[in-house]
Amino acid sequence: MTNLVEIRGLTVEATTDSGRWIQILKGIDLDIAAGETVAFIGESGSGKTTAAMTLLGYARPGCRISGGTVTVDGHDMVTLPEKDRAALRGTTVAYVPQSAAAAFNPASTIMEQVIEVTRIHRLMPPDEARRRAVALFRALSLPNPDSIGDRYPHQVSGGQLQRLAAAMALIGDPKVVIFDEPTTALDVTTQVEVLRAFKAVTAQHRIACVYVSHDLAVVAQIADRIMVLRNGAVQETGSVHDILTRPAHPYTQELLHAFHPDTGGREALPAADSGAPLLEINTLSAGYGPPQSNGQPLVLAVKGVSLQVKRGTNLGIIGESGCGKSTLARAIAGILPACKGDIQFNGKELWHSARQRSHDQLRDLQIVFQHADTALNPAKSIEDILGRPLTFYHGLRGKARDARVDALLDMVRLPRALRHRRPAELSGGQKQRVNFARALAAEPKLILCDEITSALDTVVAAAVIDLLKELQRELGLSYVFISHDLSVIEAICDEIVVMYRGQTVETIIPADRQPPQHPYSKLLFSSVPKLDPTWLDTLNIDADRMRVA
Repeated sequence: MTNLVEIRGLTVEATTDSGRWIQILKGIDLDIAAGETVAFIGESGSGKTTAAMTLLGYARPGCRISGGTVTVDGHDMVTLPEKDRAALRGTTVAYVPQSAAAAFNPASTIMEQVIEVTRIHRLMPPDEARRRAVALFRALSLPNPDSIGDRYPHQVSGGQLQRLAAAMALIGDPKVVIFDEPTTALDVTTQVEVLRAFKAVTAQHRIACVYVSHDLAVVAQIADRIMVLRNGAVQETGSVHDILTRPAHPYTQELLHAFHPDTGGREALPAADSGAPLLEINTLSAGYGPPQSNGQPLVLAVKGVSLQVKRGTNLGIIGESGCGKSTLARAIAGILPACKGDIQFNGKELWHSARQRSHDQLRDLQIVFQHADTALNPAKSIEDILGRPLTFYHGLRGKARDARVDALLDMVRLPRALRHRRPAELSGGQKQRVNFARALAAEPKLILCDEITSALDTVVAAAVIDLLKELQRELGLSYVFISHDLSVIEAICDEIVVMYRGQTVETIIPADRQPPQHPYSKLLFSSVPKLDPTWLDTLNIDADRMRVA
């Protein structure tokens, strides 16, 4: 069997704040054959993405490939001149990023960006490139494949944008593709469709794939082999079956143990918490676009939603990509003013727009965004990012502010030395924890968490869930938790609201162990991947029928 990828003795170094070079990848060896998929698994900061990016001959700012060879289709990407490497990127080896939101240019249409590779490398005429793009949109189960390319990135959901990033990588017909957490932003039903599309496309063209992920269940469906990384070193490599059933290394065993968060239920609420709700919304509607004659926006994403959150409790909101989950969170936060309905918070009615809310109301109600890449200012250090809300809300400056920044980094389990770095110098999981620490800086009563664990590996995600529970006990916090990870929702939430097409269709109480009743809820729960390599191939659900039922 011919190897398309051969890595020998790969080492990568990074510079410290003092200017010293340290090894962050330590002597990696790996072969990948045509048509084979190898998954890189490990905790945040373990070197998964750093190792994968060397296939492009690329190292992050502040890093360098210091030793070894990385051969892709006969080309050594380490020694090749940059001009020659650029000629291979997009045609021989392509990359699907973790954060599609940060990868797309907001000022250009989706179609222009998807076919850009064909124009740069002069692969085909523009009309042929557009036809190929539409075919990829259809293969990736995107809605309205003939017209979605005419939209701009902000006009599609996060899950749709992630699939469009995959289309952008595949349009150049590459031999090797790096998938860097490509299903991170996807709900479970969409994830099933996309995984099937990925498997079909890569198998049809015998593409060699590197699949970077923290989701062991997803890896089980798509990978042939797994390489486990920690602290830049390979812990073990083996077939999917062997790794999942007979893990040899203690760290691999820890990853498997952390796959299922503790769903033993939350402690019963104190009697005092059964009074007036902390948050109550009634018939809330919100959307996008210019107002129409009826006063509603052109696209109504949330339609008459009512719900409440009691003090010290957590509400989970689940639903497929584009169902209105994140729009609802933005409407509650006042970032996207609602066009109809009432929002009561802490006994007082909130203005629909955050601009009209009081200083205390802004402090007490915080939101943590899904995409840390676009939520954190790339030009600012972590110290500045966390320090700004400390000054704005609490007037902290100087040593008092520095001490609180250290405390916040400790709370989200990040090294204090990261305070001087910028977001681009952090891993995806580290950026998301900074994102959460910024919300904690305000000392709020309620935090709207929009997919905050989606970018985290299983060990860190489980730790973050434990942290959220601990902070809730200490600070009396409440959470509205938006996620496509049902195990996370069940682990931390007292109630689960299922949304579909902008409306709530069912409320589930995890403590009651009640099965879902609505057909769409049943679809969601049946689409959660299992730690079984045969699960995806044997799954038999009629998603379209269950959606419209």
